[in-house]
Amino acid sequence: FQYLKRFDQGCDLDRFWYEAHSVEGSPAECLQLFLLHCGIVDPSWAELRNFTWFLNIQLRDCEASVFCNPDFVQDTLKGF
Repeated sequence: FQYLKRFDQGCDLDRFWYEAHSVEGSPAECLQLFLLHCGIVDPSWAELRNFTWFLNIQLRDCEASVFCNPDFVQDTLKGF
């Protein structure tokens, strides 16, 4: 949710890192962003769960990758 919220606001995501147990926004705002970005017009709860699960794993792997670390790659992969 925190990545999607910042993405919609046009923030630079290259320098954002998720902090565990940090809470932002309301449950309604969270659900609205998931519905907006999941890519399915009328998703089931299972489809929303799969979307959030997959997105979470991808973002966690991205944060852990040295190749996505802006301090390591400098400006060679800007916006990747």
